[in-house]
Amino acid sequence: MKRAILAGVTVAALIAAAGGGFIAVRGQLHLTSASNVALVAPATAQTSDDPIYYQDPDGRPFYSLMPKKTPDGRDYRAVAAGADLSFEDQPAAAPATATSADRKIKFYRNPMGLPDTSPIPKKDSMGMDYIPVYEGEDTDDGSVKLSPGKIQRTGVKSEPAAPRIIHTAIRAPGTIQLDERRISVISMRSESWVQKIADVTTGSRVNKGQPLMEIYSPSISSASAEYVATINSRTTGGGGTYGRGSRQRLMNLDVPDATIVAMEKSGTVPIAIEWSAPRDGIVLERNAVEGMRAQPGDVLFRVADTSVVWAMIDVAERDLGAVSVGQPVMVRARSYPGREFVGKVSVIYPQVSRDTRTARLRIELPNSDSVLLPDMYVDAEIDTGSPQPVLAVPESAILDTGSRQAVFVEKGQGRFEPRDVKLGHRGGGYIEVREGVAEGEPVVVSANFLIDAESNLKAALKGFSDAGTQQ
Repeated sequence: MKRAILAGVTVAALIAAAGGGFIAVRGQLHLTSASNVALVAPATAQTSDDPIYYQDPDGRPFYSLMPKKTPDGRDYRAVAAGADLSFEDQPAAAPATATSADRKIKFYRNPMGLPDTSPIPKKDSMGMDYIPVYEGEDTDDGSVKLSPGKIQRTGVKSEPAAPRIIHTAIRAPGTIQLDERRISVISMRSESWVQKIADVTTGSRVNKGQPLMEIYSPSISSASAEYVATINSRTTGGGGTYGRGSRQRLMNLDVPDATIVAMEKSGTVPIAIEWSAPRDGIVLERNAVEGMRAQPGDVLFRVADTSVVWAMIDVAERDLGAVSVGQPVMVRARSYPGREFVGKVSVIYPQVSRDTRTARLRIELPNSDSVLLPDMYVDAEIDTGSPQPVLAVPESAILDTGSRQAVFVEKGQGRFEPRDVKLGHRGGGYIEVREGVAEGEPVVVSANFLIDAESNLKAALKGFSDAGTQQ
C-alpha cells in the first residue's frame, strides 16, 4: 500500500485536529489514527501549484492520489500544495507530534460530541478515534474557551457594560372622569318654591355669580325679616348681639352673601331670593322647574368645573411595581389623534381588581379648552425610567432560564466566563444590571447561546470524566 505524501504544516494541523491522518488505500485517501500515519518529507520539493492529491468535485470526503473520475464521468478536483486545507483550531507552526509531546493528556472524549469519555485511547462504534483533551483545555473556573476560528465562524460579538439612561414605557387604557373637588350641587336647606329660572339648560357653560333661579322660602323670609328688624333697631343702641345671631341664621339657610349685603343696604326684605352659580363650569344637571316645590336636600342644579379632569388608568398588576406617584404620563385621546395631553400620576389606588387583575391610577390633566369629556376613552403612556444613568447591557446578552439570568463575560484569549446577574428595569433594547457585571467589562451580545451550548457540553464531558476517574 502506498503512503500519502502530505505537504505543508496545514495537513499536520488537520491530523492533530481529527486525531489521525490520511492514508492511501486503493488510490484514495482515508482517515486513520495518528499512531498509524507517518509524515514523510517529499523527495523533491513541490511548488505551490503542483497537485498533491485529488478531491471529489462535490466536496464529499473522497480523495485520490491520482487523477480520477466520479461515477457520472466528472474529473476529481486537483488540490495544489498552496490550496491545501488549514484549520485555525491548531497552531500552524507546530506539528501534532510536538503538541502531544509538550502537553499531558487528561482524557479522551467522543469524536461525535457524545457525553462519553475514556482515560485511555479508544475508538467509537464507527471506528473513529477518541479526541485527546490536554491539560489547560479543561479548567475548573467554569469558563469556556473557543478558538479564534470558531469565534469568527459563529459570529461571537461583545459589547462593554456601560451606564445608560433607560426609558421604560407602560401603556394602559383609561377613561376621563370629572375632578370630584370641582363639582358643586345647588339644593335648598328649607322648603322652597321655584319662582323663576334663568335661560340655563343642561350643558350650558356658566360663570361664578351668574343668576340661575329665584326661589321663595318661608323660612328664609322669616329669618330675613328678623335680620332687617335688627338692623333698623341699631339706631336705638341695642340689638348688636342679637343681630349677629340673625345673620348667622341666614347663612345657615345658605342664603347667598350678595343677598344678605343687599338687605343690609336697602333695609327691606325681598320676597324672592336670587340663587347664582357657585363656580365656573358646565351645568351637568338641571332638575329645577319653574313653579315646583323643592324639599330640603333636593338637587336643583349640578355644576362642574372641567378646566382640570382626571384620567383613570388601569395598569396591569405585573407593572404596578414600576409605577410611582409623580411620574410623567402622556395621554392620547382616541377622538383627537395626534394630540397629546401631559400629566403626572397623582394617586395609586390601594386595590387590585379581582376580575381584571389591574390597579387604577389617577392622572390630573389640564383641560382648558374642554375637549376632554367625561367617560371618553384615552390611552396612557407612563415613563417609568430613571433620569439617572444605570449600568446596562443589551437585551441579547441575557440568558434567561426563568429562575436564573446570566451573561458571558469575555476574559480574553478566547475565554468566556459565565456570570449570574440581577436585573432591573429594561427598555430601548437594554436591561439594567444591578449585580454581577462591572462597568467596562465586555459582555457577549451575539451567539451567546452557542457558547452556552459549548459550556453545557463541556460540563457534561467533565462530569463523565470525573465519574470515570472515581471508578
